[in-house]
Amino acid sequence: MNKLKQLDKLKIFSLKGVQMRTFHITWLMFFVCFFGWFGLAPLMPTIRAELHLTKGQVGNIIIASVTATIIARLIIGKLCDTWGPRKTAVRLLLVGSLPVFFVGLAHSYTTFLLFRLAIGVIGASFVITQFHTSMMFAPKIKGTANAVTGGWGNLGGGVTNMVMPLIFAAIVGFGYTKAEAWRYAMIVPGTMMLIMAWLYYKYTKDTPNGNYDEIGYKKSKSSKTDYSVLADWRIWALTMAYAMCFGMEITFDNVASLHFVDSFHLSQSSAGFWAGVFGFMNLFARALGGIVSDKVGAKFGMRGKGLLLAGVLLLEGAGLILFAQAGSLAMAIISMLTFALFLKMSNGATYGIVPFVNTKNVGLVSGIVGAGGNLGGMLFGFLFKSSTITYVQAFSYIGYTVIAVAVIIMITRFAKSGTTEESLQAKGAVSGEVAMR
Repeated sequence: MNKLKQLDKLKIFSLKGVQMRTFHITWLMFFVCFFGWFGLAPLMPTIRAELHLTKGQVGNIIIASVTATIIARLIIGKLCDTWGPRKTAVRLLLVGSLPVFFVGLAHSYTTFLLFRLAIGVIGASFVITQFHTSMMFAPKIKGTANAVTGGWGNLGGGVTNMVMPLIFAAIVGFGYTKAEAWRYAMIVPGTMMLIMAWLYYKYTKDTPNGNYDEIGYKKSKSSKTDYSVLADWRIWALTMAYAMCFGMEITFDNVASLHFVDSFHLSQSSAGFWAGVFGFMNLFARALGGIVSDKVGAKFGMRGKGLLLAGVLLLEGAGLILFAQAGSLAMAIISMLTFALFLKMSNGATYGIVPFVNTKNVGLVSGIVGAGGNLGGMLFGFLFKSSTITYVQAFSYIGYTVIAVAVIIMITRFAKSGTTEESLQAKGAVSGEVAMR
């Protein structure tokens, strides 16, 4: 097989060539999947009232929305290797659109919970985005390309919180009841997913040279997975770090609208707007964390990268505590923007370290740490379902936990003894393979 014709420059405003077309289509695919994945979150005040859901049941729904993603991400990664990212994306979009369309048929807590669990599978679209982007770009630019596609795809969480309440309000304006409106509103992201499936099939290729079946591409299997890496403490430290940042991000996407409605008596549309502002930070903040990590690493090595991650986690935790204690909407918004900035920078800074801890098993390490993000979101969900813990208390507890993990990261040495910083930096190209998964 000929060498892959990967781009060594990221031309953000270009659609020329299969590489840049794929770049834009794959982040847009993840963006659209976020509409399906979290489209129900800003409508939960209405759904909660219509289905007479208890706080514990809402918590179970939050947990379900991220639980399926953990397993799905592991499966989708293997399917990308076998089928290629193009076929995997199209099939995930087609299958994933079904529960998005049909969740409107739910008229009880149990059926709604099951649909929410099924919808969570489309969160695995993130793996396809990162896998496909890595195929298209040369090592020196992979990290930046993956940072942008990951961040812009995550931006869908913010836009969803803003737009879905407006779609809901428009449907109500046509004379439908609120109980009908949230159901019909979900037809919009379902339809978007079908359109995206067609675009993905029509305008992308698995690799710059063509699709897997056209070029006979097979992923190298020359080395077996080394599960001895599971004994490496540094990997679990990074897993905890990612649970604190990305886990909190998807949790906040789920609970923000409910919190603003209950604590500050906002309308569903206003609550969705401010929850959306949180997601809009992905436009730049996640990529910023990765870029700063690279620059710090070039000057101070792995120790610098570790201290940077500890620092942004510490500031995320402090911001969360301030947000929990905010007595006014203005203070809540200011503190939310503060912890959002450092949270999303932590996402990028975590994956500024991941590729260096075990260069022979980058994929496995990346997968473990990435799964930690969704696991964190699942565990945080238990705090928000508790009948004895308020949302304010839950945010506070998470803030203190994030600070504790920041201390763990601070005392963890990510460079192995006897490994020079120069050799680590020389292997920097590896980071592009998995950055921002």
